[in-house]
Amino acid sequence: MLHFHKYLMVFTLFLALSCSKKEHNSFTFVQLCDTQLGMGGYNHDIETFNQAVKQINSLNPDFVLICGDLVNDATESSYADFKNIRDKFKIPCYCAPGNHDVGNIPNDSTLSFYRKTIGKDYYKIENKGFSFVVTNSLLWKEDIINESEKHDDWFKEILKSIKLKKQPIFIVGHYPLFVNDIEEQEGYFNLPLEKRKELLNLFDQNNVVAYLSGHAHKPLINNYKSIQLVSGEATSKNLDSVSDLGFRIWEVSNDTIMQHFVSLQKPFNENPMN
Repeated sequence: MLHFHKYLMVFTLFLALSCSKKEHNSFTFVQLCDTQLGMGGYNHDIETFNQAVKQINSLNPDFVLICGDLVNDATESSYADFKNIRDKFKIPCYCAPGNHDVGNIPNDSTLSFYRKTIGKDYYKIENKGFSFVVTNSLLWKEDIINESEKHDDWFKEILKSIKLKKQPIFIVGHYPLFVNDIEEQEGYFNLPLEKRKELLNLFDQNNVVAYLSGHAHKPLINNYKSIQLVSGEATSKNLDSVSDLGFRIWEVSNDTIMQHFVSLQKPFNENPMN
């Protein structure tokens, strides 16, 4: 009987630790896209970004990821306004650069200004057994001397190091890989075909579970094998006639990864350009 109680205690402890570990690995985060102050009207976009911060704080996720185009015109003034609102988050907020932040064709000047004013344009964070790799997708869109190759080398090395730790990976960028079809021709809203296929192959080989992006100003929900490819709605202005302004909540656990859209609550100025 004594041995039975001993084994029962061990089994109970094992169950408790297992449940604790699973609970520890469950979390939520927010995907926020194209705050882009000035895209839908400067005062309007300040108001909607503030509203997004208010709602997100009330939801208390682990952190927020902004998928690029922080502002419409990258100046000291617009970045100051962006950072003033961003700093109202009660949780960590991580940013990826967009084409309006560093230019359609980045150069030393635009990259230096972003890095000095906002921070690193590519880096890795970890949260509860998952890795999040924030990229500068402008360096995938265009081949920038001394920058794109450095970014690619870093990206491949970081994937390799995470794979050794056997952690699932979220990739964060600005440009969608594609809009409708993997084989579609390159345009304004996607990455070059060759680079797109190279990245999807890397994702598939390195336990990437999702790629998060913005830029489209409307929802693009695609899949490649078991990898979710999600571009979210903007908080500034959407380019379709049906999507509300808002953000996406991701719910992550050991077993499932799900996301859904949350509309911005009114009142805010519903007439862009005012």
